[in-house]
Amino acid sequence: MFREIVTLEGHIIDSRALANVLADVVRYGGEFRILEFEVGRTPTEPSRAKLEVRADSHEQMEEVLARISQHGAVWHEAEDVRLVEADCDGAFPEDFYSTTNQRTFVRYRGTWHEVQHQEMDCGIRYDAASGTFECVPMIRVRRGDAIVCGHGGIRVQPNEPQSAEGLFRFMASEVSSEKPKTTIIRNCARQMIEARKQGRKLLLVAGPAIVHTGATGHVVRLIERGFVHMLFAGNALAVHDIEHALFGTSLGVYIDRATLAEAGHEHHLRAINTIRRCGSIASAVERGVLTRGLMHACVKHQVPFVLAGSIRDDGPLPEVITDTLAAQDAMREAIREVAFVLMVATALHSIAVGNLLPAWVPVVCVDISPAVLTKLADRGSFQRVGLVTDVEPFFRELLEVLETLER
Repeated sequence: MFREIVTLEGHIIDSRALANVLADVVRYGGEFRILEFEVGRTPTEPSRAKLEVRADSHEQMEEVLARISQHGAVWHEAEDVRLVEADCDGAFPEDFYSTTNQRTFVRYRGTWHEVQHQEMDCGIRYDAASGTFECVPMIRVRRGDAIVCGHGGIRVQPNEPQSAEGLFRFMASEVSSEKPKTTIIRNCARQMIEARKQGRKLLLVAGPAIVHTGATGHVVRLIERGFVHMLFAGNALAVHDIEHALFGTSLGVYIDRATLAEAGHEHHLRAINTIRRCGSIASAVERGVLTRGLMHACVKHQVPFVLAGSIRDDGPLPEVITDTLAAQDAMREAIREVAFVLMVATALHSIAVGNLLPAWVPVVCVDISPAVLTKLADRGSFQRVGLVTDVEPFFRELLEVLETLER
């Protein structure tokens, strides 16, 4: 619901202003809650009331506010937003407005504008050329940019937890390993099928445990069946996937028989070296050097990927973006097309992507550690459904359910 804080001040009791405001809120489809009420102690002392007004839509809220303003009701968003020029590169003015991941509107020259590219922990920049407002990361601010400051003229539309339509709402409460996994996986599969049917993008955020647990084949089948349109990962997932494709090992261990390979500790470096000598993962696929695996499937089925590096990476692979800010920008640009996110076995990448996502994009996060799911929720990604389970059984069951539902 849309919410506004409304105040009335003056002789609001004997003039019936308060009673008229409450009546009009209800008459035009809204709801109210009295937050504060101070009655004047003398005939000349004004009374004051503070209300929370709720409405189901932006249009309905506009109608309610227009009606109650006739009785003297005011709200802090009634003023225009305040714009201040940035005085240096890479920093906001002191009083900048810090964004949430929820849908936000700003009032400028008497008109409400929805903020574009909604993202938490940013500022809001006004583009005079296009007449639009958009979220901007601090590091991308340039001197002279018009930045929204203060809280006046800003309206936030809070998302109810798990506001994604239909079945995705199920079991979106606290993290627990005792939730009915089959039901959650079935609901996840239905969401994926619906998103694909509507031509919307599905993002997989993946960690190297997919390879270590023997789940690579399941993910390849998801890609082949059109259930992965974009991949975010780090150097590790790609390296171990390519190591497995070239040598049959992951971290020097044969996946199919769980035994150490002779000199297996060298395999990941040899895998990186092979790809670097080819120039890129795509080139290795084209030349027939890389013939199977998750990264091979991405290239073959034209699934774009963003590999964001870290300080611990070996190599890294040619496509890995080693500049953290550049990696953020690449993910930020790609994520604008995403309508459903599956995060599997990667704490840092899951939290990073959660920070970039607007609150209305549904997320399923799967990890063997409950702490990862809790951290994601604590950062504000309350739209996620968390599932505490191992990677390979999750993907195996997800594929089975997808195939059954499609039939």
